[in-house]
Amino acid sequence: MTTATTKTTSPEPSAAATGIAERVASVARVAEEHLERTDRDAVFPEHALAEMRRTGLLGLLVPAEYGGCGGTLTDLVDASMTLGRTDMSVAMILAMHCQQSEAVIRYAASPLREELLTRLAAGELYLASVTTEPGKGGHLFRSYAPLREADDTLEIDRAAPIVTGGTVADGFLITMRSPHATADHHVSLVYAHRHQLRVEGDGVWCPMGMRASHSVPLTLKGTVPGHQVIGEHGAFHRIAQSVFGPLAHLGWSAAWLGTAAGALSRVLRLLRDPAGRKSFDLGSQLLMTRISRARQRLDTVHALLRRTEALVAGGADLAGANSQLLLNGLKITAAEECHRAVEDLIDAVGLRHGYLQNSPTRLEKALRDLRSAALNYSNDRLHLADGQLCLLDPEVRFA
Repeated sequence: MTTATTKTTSPEPSAAATGIAERVASVARVAEEHLERTDRDAVFPEHALAEMRRTGLLGLLVPAEYGGCGGTLTDLVDASMTLGRTDMSVAMILAMHCQQSEAVIRYAASPLREELLTRLAAGELYLASVTTEPGKGGHLFRSYAPLREADDTLEIDRAAPIVTGGTVADGFLITMRSPHATADHHVSLVYAHRHQLRVEGDGVWCPMGMRASHSVPLTLKGTVPGHQVIGEHGAFHRIAQSVFGPLAHLGWSAAWLGTAAGALSRVLRLLRDPAGRKSFDLGSQLLMTRISRARQRLDTVHALLRRTEALVAGGADLAGANSQLLLNGLKITAAEECHRAVEDLIDAVGLRHGYLQNSPTRLEKALRDLRSAALNYSNDRLHLADGQLCLLDPEVRFA
């Protein structure tokens, strides 16, 4: 008896997806050209940002009717992974900008929505997020800085210890305590053009990794029209649950996975290169095991990333305990496993190619960058939240 075999083929990417991939590749090439300088000097990758503007990639998620790319969540994940293979800072910059733009797409009201979407599509608007605040310890749903109403305007006086890209941003989405708040968790999200604010930097950016993200402390003061609130006053928690949290965990995890995948790819090319093979014993069981373990870690993260992406894209109730556990689990797992994969690779190739800064593998930089992953909205904080969520799901249902 013969068994017929069915050959399956992947669907051809759409013209829009192909166009987005070409734009991302163009930004990656520019980021590569300036990578050594931006990392060495800890400066914002302005050439890469200029290419995002030129190619329209800042409008990645903006609907085509406004001149944007009309991209999907998959496009954002793919773009973050691709850029992460070159520079994790650039990948995170795009991912966080798209998180902000999606909040505008879903929650801004007319006429602000039309104005901002048109500018995003034209590459005129790079958005920075102002959610960190002294004294609140990373609690996204709280703010102590009061947003004051005066006639038809809103008065902003806000300090933030970390604002990625804040020194070059064209606009800001800022969390503040609602004018009508009766508790610190009644938080509003406000948009402000740069020209509406006095923006002052304070401090020097000299981190271990993520050096090109240039996430310096800022103080922002100014007045904006009352219609520049995003969503309803005091209802930021809805935006956080539906946009900020999911897109942060997906975009960050994709950037981390791309960084680790790029590191593994460079190691494998080194091992396959005729000159490189002279330095390694490809018959070593220990070497093969370490490479295998690194790949296993990345495949695990990739599978979890795509599952979580499908959940979010499918319109599931993201406020449910099992959905929250999956989203948080993605962030925790990606942060830990991508970092460990690079550690595996450093052990595999040794001092010369695993530890030195001038190695073509760039493992030293990847390790520095990925060390930030578990600290970027702390894994410990997420584990505390997840422990409480577990108690709400005694049946252990999977999303």
